[in-house]
Amino acid sequence: MTFDPQTLRAAFGRFLTGVTVVTTRGADGTAYGFTANSFTSVSMDPPLVLVCPGKFLSSFDVFANCSHFAINILAEGQEDVANTFAGYKGDRFARVTWSDDIHGIPVIDGAIAQFSCSTHHIMPAGDHIVLMGQVRDFSQRDALGLGYSAGRFFSLGMERDAATAHPNTPQIAGAIIEYDGKILMQRSHDFWSLPQVETTPDTSARQNLMALCDTLGLGAKLGKVFSIYTDRASGRRYTYIQAHATTAPPDSAGTLIPIADLDQIKVASPAHSAMLARYAIERATGHFNLYVGYDHSGDIHSHDERP
Repeated sequence: MTFDPQTLRAAFGRFLTGVTVVTTRGADGTAYGFTANSFTSVSMDPPLVLVCPGKFLSSFDVFANCSHFAINILAEGQEDVANTFAGYKGDRFARVTWSDDIHGIPVIDGAIAQFSCSTHHIMPAGDHIVLMGQVRDFSQRDALGLGYSAGRFFSLGMERDAATAHPNTPQIAGAIIEYDGKILMQRSHDFWSLPQVETTPDTSARQNLMALCDTLGLGAKLGKVFSIYTDRASGRRYTYIQAHATTAPPDSAGTLIPIADLDQIKVASPAHSAMLARYAIERATGHFNLYVGYDHSGDIHSHDERP
């Protein structure tokens, strides 16, 4: 039976996993590593784990013949480490901090668990191999791990915090509405702001924004969440969602500002200024991310990077 590879990959990706970086050294001492979510614990006695390197890896032959390797379970906030070992073509270890384990294999600083292994068994498995290791040493720390599902990273701690505001916390929902390379902005006194509304009890940000779009006479299609943050001074929780207007907005809805000119307008807060600046950058690259945190600090989470 033949399956469509992309559809099958998507089905496999429905399984929520952690994210690891697997490391080893070649015969000449060169360090190698790749990002994997195929890590599995196998046995307690003896302590065995496995990971499945793909034959497409440039370092495949090194891992297929290694005597020792290490598995690093990444912490939330280590998306940059995962992305580095997933696709960066230069010296990956120069972009992260690391140290040697008991076998001289590099292990990644900041990981929530590290397993130093001797190779126990290698078995062919289609376009991968099963690399099974016996744990010879390990370390761990009390922190949340970086997750991966349906083609994107997620962090349980940050996303849980973003989703569970106190019921008495004021909630503001806003939209970054794009039309013809411009963003819809509304003017109040000397400042510009995005269309936004205070949410009503027992309704979602999307429901409130759709109602706002109807009130403004906008035909808009809501997309991904772009930013979720809490303003430390006021305690308000803000959720901004990307949107595309399907028709030109009426003049009464606001003013369309070219994306290239967003840095020229005076907005209500530094948080909004930073958010619009990020939108302009990510709009140019075509890769949008999710910001979760506070008005002055937080984390960027990729919507679409694959480990």
